[in-house]
Amino acid sequence: MVIANFPQLKLRLQNLPPKTAVVAAAHDEHTLQAVFNACQDGLIQPILVGHRAQILSIAQRLGAVLDPTQVVDAQDDADCAAKAVALIRSGRGAMLVKGMLPTGTLLKAVVKKESGIRAGEVMSHVAILDVPNYHKLLYITDGGMVVAPDLEQKRHILQNAVDFCRFLGYDRPKAAALCAVETVSSAMPETADAAALKAEGERGDFGPCIVEGPIALDLATDREAARVKGYHSPVAGDADILLAPSIAAGNLLGKSLYGLAGGKMAGVVLGADVPITVNSRGATAEEKYWSILICTAMN
Repeated sequence: MVIANFPQLKLRLQNLPPKTAVVAAAHDEHTLQAVFNACQDGLIQPILVGHRAQILSIAQRLGAVLDPTQVVDAQDDADCAAKAVALIRSGRGAMLVKGMLPTGTLLKAVVKKESGIRAGEVMSHVAILDVPNYHKLLYITDGGMVVAPDLEQKRHILQNAVDFCRFLGYDRPKAAALCAVETVSSAMPETADAAALKAEGERGDFGPCIVEGPIALDLATDREAARVKGYHSPVAGDADILLAPSIAAGNLLGKSLYGLAGGKMAGVVLGADVPITVNSRGATAEEKYWSILICTAMN
């Protein structure tokens, strides 16, 4: 199964029951617009954590009617994060939505040993991109969490992404372990990691999927480039998952496809008790909506 774009994914989720979404620092117009749109579409029921007066004022301006029990008053960013995570920990929510607070502040509360909601050994970020010049959605990982992953961490990051795609309905996702070249080189340690991940994928360590690597970005996303270079792989020109060798590579790749290439982007953090939407505080309401949409598919 292939998902071409965000609207197609939305069509697949029309008959799902609404999930409870806890929104941290909800006092933001774009965040609340995305939340209210998701409510209207039957995707979520929200609990809004943040500055109560601002939340109610924005809601009124947007024409939304809120039950007072849906709003949890909180003060600064840390308080918003702590109260939102506490609601998730107590079983009140099926997803955590980032509002107007720094990503680091929210994730600090998420990973806190005594009161957090970390579940997996490695938490990782997936940027989901709808790029005009690519024939389906791309899942880029990890451009937001693990700075310089070693081979063991890459295994967890890849597994998170593969499992994520299966949640969305992919039968056998295609993953490309990106490098600058297609051969193993001692001068580029990431190429040996990519080859190891391919071998592990071939023996089924990640479940139903195809892992290719080392492979360059052009070969992973452009069938004609692969043909010209004589590179043969079922992943060539048809990758779903792009596994970056570092946070810098993943971040640059995601932002270039989002900004310069005109793509639309959603962001999700995996490896916690619930999926977490992570968008830039400056993201549009539409982009925040797509992140919420993605998380509803994972419950």
